[in-house]
Amino acid sequence: MIDWLIAQTAPNVGPLPHVQPTDATMQTVLTIVFTTTGAISLLIMTIAGFKYITSRGSPQDVAKAKNAIIFSVVGLIISISAGAIIKFVIGGIT
Repeated sequence: MIDWLIAQTAPNVGPLPHVQPTDATMQTVLTIVFTTTGAISLLIMTIAGFKYITSRGSPQDVAKAKNAIIFSVVGLIISISAGAIIKFVIGGIT
């Protein structure tokens, strides 16, 4: 009885579609990834700036906020550089 029930509820798995990635789709996906990374970096920089302003001179809080700002700037530079490298490489290939 169980075998009959399993056979009746088994999904019909046909051949899966096969998509060839092109340069345009790869560039679009990577652009979305690097744009999102840059936006997150700017958000972290804004939050760290707010924490820096509201630290009230506490050395620990000021140091944490400065480190967060530095790390977010580094992340933003890496994101912009990676996007530029990808556009250069894909543009040079085609």
